Amino acid sequence: MAKDIGIDLGTANVLIYVVGKGIVLNEPSVVAIDTKTDKVLAVGSEAYRMVGRTPGNIRAIRPLKDGVISDFDITEAMLSYFINKLSVKGFLSKPNIMICAPTNITEIERKAIIQAAEKSGGAKVYLEAEPKVAALGAGMDIFKPSGNMVIDMGGGTSDIAILSLGDIVSSRSIRVAGDRMNNEIVNYLKHHHNLIIGERTAETIKIKIGTAYPEPGNEEKTMEVRGRDSVSGMPTTTTINAAEVEIAIHDSVEQIVSAAMAVLETTPPELAADIIDRGIMLTGGGALLDGIDKLFSERLTVPVIISEDPLDNVAKGAGVLLEHMDTKTAKENN
Repeated sequence: MAKDIGIDLGTANVLIYVVGKGIVLNEPSVVAIDTKTDKVLAVGSEAYRMVGRTPGNIRAIRPLKDGVISDFDITEAMLSYFINKLSVKGFLSKPNIMICAPTNITEIERKAIIQAAEKSGGAKVYLEAEPKVAALGAGMDIFKPSGNMVIDMGGGTSDIAILSLGDIVSSRSIRVAGDRMNNEIVNYLKHHHNLIIGERTAETIKIKIGTAYPEPGNEEKTMEVRGRDSVSGMPTTTTINAAEVEIAIHDSVEQIVSAAMAVLETTPPELAADIIDRGIMLTGGGALLDGIDKLFSERLTVPVIISEDPLDNVAKGAGVLLEHMDTKTAKENN
């Protein structure tokens, strides 16, 4: 028999949850292509190692942009590769797939995601809103008549939602998240240190010394960064501190805070009272940014909790929903 799977089709990473096994795959959403032959050379971790380091005829492509498919054929090739790698197909049956997407995607974008999953080997494909699935994966009980708020900061989008009775009451999805912060770090170093760096280096800076909260002592957390001098064109090294990273990513963080405020402002009063009691759940890679919980808590005047495994929540939640559907179907059949 085919095993049903839940997929977190992220801008930065693809995670796959197999029912009964848990998360079995977590790889970067990157595909390396030979431009002369259009042949796929590498997918996932192997392709990610090539980013910024390829010769002219090889391109390392990220087929998802801002949480949606920007290159259909390559997304399909990537999904097919991952699904075949897991051997989840049965002898005569295909797996059902639960796939997650941002809340504000268009009908065309929805169809593209479903079609890519079907073509890559899915039987029935279900599409579910990312913040709802992330809340489930973080262990929130969203099926009761009480308010739950989740902020899911991924690579391409930040999804903010208030949930009650198993569905979204109020939500907002903005295309400002980890990738935008990486670009801001690249631009900051170019303008303030005359240093040109790549996306991967910016990501490393963000992980090692990145912070969202301005506080004393940030100047002391430093990191040596290697790149190319924008004036001489020669390789060079400079030192950057956490306070500078906070300044670089400040605009992006502010936009996410503003979006969260806008969602809270449209929340029914009863649910707003529940959120004050329960707090806000932070999930996604952005939840790992140092000081982000302090900043949200201070600006939204509500307690903020970072989920235990923020990177895995969406994939876990998709698996929980699939299992929930399986038991529901079994009950209906009995």
